[in-house]
Amino acid sequence: MAKEVLGEESLAHLLEAASHLVQLRREHLWVDYDEEADVLYVHFEEQPRSTHSELRDDGIIFDYRGNRLVGITILEASRPRKVLT
Repeated sequence: MAKEVLGEESLAHLLEAASHLVQLRREHLWVDYDEEADVLYVHFEEQPRSTHSELRDDGIIFDYRGNRLVGITILEASRPRKVLT
C-alpha cells in the first residue's frame, strides 16, 4: 500500500499556517473546510454551541457563547485578504 504524500507546495502552506495558528494561544483547534461553499470553520471547543454571532464586513463570523469566543467562520476562505482594523 502506497503512503499518502503531501505535496511540497501544500506542506509549505501548512507550515506557514502553523506558525500563525500557535500564536492564537489556544490549546485545541478544530478546523473544517467546506470546499463546495468555500467556507472554513475554526472552532476553539470540540462542540462549539454559540449563543450569538457577529458578522464582519469582510465575511468573517465570530461565534460566541456568552462573552467567550468559541469559533470563527471564514466565508470565501480561499480568497486572499488582509485583516480589517
